[in-house]
Parts: sequence; C-alpha cells; structure tokens
Amino acid sequence: MSDDDLDALRLSCDRALSGHGPVRADALLATIPPDTAVDRYGAGGVVAELEAEVATLLDKPAAVYLPSGTMAQQAALRVHAGRTLRRTVVAHPQCHLFQHEGGALERLHGLVPRPVGDRDRLLLRADLDAVAESPAALVVELPQRDLGGQLPPWDDVVEQVAWAHDVHSVAHLDGARLWEASAGYDLPPADLAAPFDTVYVSFYKGIGALAGCCLAGPADHVAEVREWRHRLGGTLFGLWPGAASALTCLRERLPRMPEYLQRAREVADAVRSLPGVRVVPDPPQTPMLHLLLATTPDAFRAAARALAEEGLWTWPSPATTGDPGVLRVELGVGDATTALPVEEVRAAVARLAGAV
Repeated sequence: MSDDDLDALRLSCDRALSGHGPVRADALLATIPPDTAVDRYGAGGVVAELEAEVATLLDKPAAVYLPSGTMAQQAALRVHAGRTLRRTVVAHPQCHLFQHEGGALERLHGLVPRPVGDRDRLLLRADLDAVAESPAALVVELPQRDLGGQLPPWDDVVEQVAWAHDVHSVAHLDGARLWEASAGYDLPPADLAAPFDTVYVSFYKGIGALAGCCLAGPADHVAEVREWRHRLGGTLFGLWPGAASALTCLRERLPRMPEYLQRAREVADAVRSLPGVRVVPDPPQTPMLHLLLATTPDAFRAAARALAEEGLWTWPSPATTGDPGVLRVELGVGDATTALPVEEVRAAVARLAGAV
C-alpha cells in the first residue's frame, strides 16, 4: 500500500485508537481563535501570553516559546555549558538528545554525551555514582518515553537533582510529556518542575496542539535561550499560530490528564489477558503505554488496514524489538481513546496481535 493510499485511508476513519485521533488540518486550525493577537518575531501577542501562562503553571520566573523541543533543549544545555564551563551532558542512554537529534550536541555545540545506567530500565540516583566527572548538566526525562512512559520514584528524582547540585552542576527536566507525568505522580506541574533549574515542555504531544514548546527557568537563563533561538533560526517573523494552538489545547486538555490515565489503566486491564499481548509498564504509570505484540509485520499491517477500512485508525506500522517475533506499538491516551468503548479497544488489539 502506498503512502498516499495509507494517508487517504487514515483520513477516512471516523474513530481512532490512540491520542486525539488522526492529525487533520481543519481540527488544528480550529485551535487558533480568530481574534488571536499576533506577535512580531516572537515578541508580544499570544506568544507572550503563552510564555506567561507556562511560567505560572511551572512556577518559574520566565519562559520562552520555541518552534521545536530539539532546539529548546540544545539551547538550554548550551547555556548551562557556558555558565558551568563544562562540556559533558549526563543522561539516560535513551535520552532524546542522544538518540534522535543526529549528534547535534557534539556537531553543533561541542558538548559530550555521557550515557548513564541501563538503557532498558529507569535511571536512578544510584547510577550516578558511576560518574566521576563534574558535568555541565544532568538531564532527567519524565516520563521515560522509550520505556513505555515509566516514572522513577519521585524521591529518587529529587535525589538525582541533589546529586547534580552537589557536584556544582545543574539539572534540566526533559518534560516533553510533563503533563502526563503530572497525572502519574498526582502532583501539579509546578511541583515536578520545582527541583529543576530549567524545564522543557511540549505542546504537540500529549495535549495535541500544533508543533512548539516552551523552555522555563530563571529569567537570565531564559533570556540567553531566547538569543539562542534567534541564532538557531527559530525566531520566525510570526510564532503566533503554534502559540495560540498551544494555549487553547493546554487549557482544554491539561485538566483531562487524570481521566486519560484512568483510561490507560482500563485499556491495560482489558488487553493484558489476550494471547500474544504484553502491556509495558503494567499497570500504566502515565496516560501512555507500550503494547508488545507476538505477531509479524505483514500480519500486523493487514489487520491495521482491515480495521481502517472499517473506520478505526490504529497505527500505520509497528516498531521492531530485539525479538524478531515481537513488535511494539505506543498507545498515547487522548480524546480519541476515551471516546472508544474499552471493548472496542480490546477487540482491535486482539486483531492486531493475531489473537482472533
């Protein structure tokens, strides 16, 4: 099946298993109010309104809007490196900065990645004892997306941040899914942000807005990140569409995160007994989970296409795992997931796993 055919099939579906449903231009444009106040090169308008709201939500002195998380975190770490006069960045081996950014820390910023801990389990405070050098920064991701949205014990997170401060370094929170972590810990976003020097949050993931993010922290750090946004090409003439969409979706969907978490746990309860299905983590710790399916790529794609022809969009393709007989999909719970009866979710997963 071609990409064009697959996209047409996706857009024809009236239901979806994951997230807020298939991304459609009309739905995203509807998140931009017609009376939105536009900015000029990131100054004023809805951009300033969003920055102020995020700073308040995270209880940080300031925040800056950027078009991508890749840009935001690289800029934040460049600032930390300049202030600490160090180059090493300590993080979990599956940190986004290490895995998915094309070596930008090294190639663009001259920073040195220092993976710590086991790639298949959460980073814990005890893992940091293996680090003898004093880093520019410690990066902590909450939740750990590549591990199915797992969360380390909150007390351990606080101890990790204390380690960074004890070695005269700083702690940065990769909070791409901080809104989901807030539900998982049953703590407000500000409590999660409190121990960290700087915090990044995304708007297109859990809350389903247009692309964009914010970096929050001390006013002088944020001012430097704002300058790096310009240097990296992120200060567009108008940033208002993404910022307006973010403000709309943040206000609508952040209050629903506990509901999404409850549905994630209901889905886990419904599918864990299916043959060839494993839930990771079980039970879900945030409004997302991974499903490990004992099936083949061809069988999965055939089932996904059949479901789409019946009006239910699932996934275009699965991810592989270390076991050639097991595939992985990520189920982020959102409006679309909560709108589906749990029985329909179970039946769809059963078909994708070849359990029927």
